[in-house]
Amino acid sequence: MRGTPPGILLIRSIRGRDWSFATYRYFVLFITFIAYACYHASRKPTSIVKSVLYPDPKRIPGQYPWPIGKFFIKENFVDNDISSLRYKGWAPFNEPDGPSKLGEIDVAFLACYSLGMFVAGHLGDRLDLRLFLANGMIGSGIFVGLFGMGYFWNVHAFWYFLVMQMAAGLFQATGWPSVVAVIGSWFGKRKRGLIMGIWNAHTSVGNITGSLLAASVLDYGWGWSFIVPGAFIIMGGIMVYLFLPAYPEDFGFTCLPGVASNLQETPNDEEAQITKGNVPRGETNVVSQHGMVRRRGVGLLEACLIPGVIPFALCLFFAKLVAYTFLYWLPFYLSQTEIGGEYISVKSAGNLSTLFDVGGIVGGILAGYISDKLGARATTAASFVYAAIPSMLLYRTFGNVSVNVNIVLMMITGLFINGPYALITTAVSADLGTHSSLRGDSRALATVTAIIDGTGSVGAALGPLLTGFLSTKGWDAVFVMLMIGALIAGLLLSGLVIAELSERTCNPMSQSSGQQSLGDHVTQPLLRDRR
Repeated sequence: MRGTPPGILLIRSIRGRDWSFATYRYFVLFITFIAYACYHASRKPTSIVKSVLYPDPKRIPGQYPWPIGKFFIKENFVDNDISSLRYKGWAPFNEPDGPSKLGEIDVAFLACYSLGMFVAGHLGDRLDLRLFLANGMIGSGIFVGLFGMGYFWNVHAFWYFLVMQMAAGLFQATGWPSVVAVIGSWFGKRKRGLIMGIWNAHTSVGNITGSLLAASVLDYGWGWSFIVPGAFIIMGGIMVYLFLPAYPEDFGFTCLPGVASNLQETPNDEEAQITKGNVPRGETNVVSQHGMVRRRGVGLLEACLIPGVIPFALCLFFAKLVAYTFLYWLPFYLSQTEIGGEYISVKSAGNLSTLFDVGGIVGGILAGYISDKLGARATTAASFVYAAIPSMLLYRTFGNVSVNVNIVLMMITGLFINGPYALITTAVSADLGTHSSLRGDSRALATVTAIIDGTGSVGAALGPLLTGFLSTKGWDAVFVMLMIGALIAGLLLSGLVIAELSERTCNPMSQSSGQQSLGDHVTQPLLRDRR
């Protein structure tokens, strides 16, 4: 039996009546936004504390915690100051191979995350998404907090930190397939790119929140930089359990084709076709599992055969390699690089790195809006990843001129890197998860999302690992790797880009409407060939 969330039952009893469909959708956007922002906030501490675990022994952090101290604090240098001995790092990460060990910690998390994603997506199409998501968030928070407890327990065994990251990665895998499946159940395809582009700002908002939370308590001990974000995601998990309405049909809404049952794709506005069913008041609180029978999931192989899934999954492998390298290593890079002839503190590097995600918010919204207008998801994504190449080159070349120049170039780089990443993991995944080639009542939202984002997460694991090794040879080598990754990501979409441009040339009237989804739009010729 799937029960109505306790928090919604309480709101109903207070109001004396139920919400409208539009209110439920706004509420779903809000809850899932907060939920996934919590996920990303809990991933940021490792990037913030890297320079504390493996510091330059001549650097002394600022004296006052944010926000009491200055937002950007210049780094002080001493040659023979006894006080610098307090900042000798944390074994086993303060050894010569410290950056490599930090890279291994990242890859352990992301490898388990990517493997868990495939399992989580498969389960997400079969289990109650509200409970599945809530348990994943609470489990994530526990293991993030346990990583930080290593500071208070004076743990110096590398295996302990490795295991904590691996366990956290498995629980983190529950997040993305679940929230995309929930959003896909409540929203049709009209303006999906723009809506999900705005909604996907949770990634950057979470990164910013996590960076500021971790940096704000860093001077009290690096363990707090994990415990506070861990507590944050646990509270988010409790909120999801209490309030998330995962399925429209559980609240008496009849979802016509293209939204929840996917019986048949329709060219009209699907949102307008959803109406409140004649469900007795007493029967809307608990919905029997017969509703789940109609929502059977699809297998991984069947989902992989959906046209467009494999190219976008491989593209995301390289796009996420680039994005997650910035996510995990940008604060460390900023603290190790002269900007305007001066170094900044570890805390300031964490604060400064949040502006990369500010650019990412704009990029996600812009990519979604453009793809809706053009009706061409692949072309939009490819254009953004190609534009990311010169932006990264400019950032590496001129980012050290001054703080202001660094900020501008960092935000531009974040715009072009996070734009396609956001587009592929949201609108593209939702389009393909409700593709017309899925006949009958089958739904594949969580499964398709898991395949695409799981493949991308393998690249996300590889990028930080390679950076750990390449950074010891110089940051130029790291940026060359990132630019090559962006180039390959764009090339992998070439076939879909050509198909989109060809279809647009052959049928300009259909393209101008901007209403057709990527899955159907790009692959109609392929489906005709099969028939």
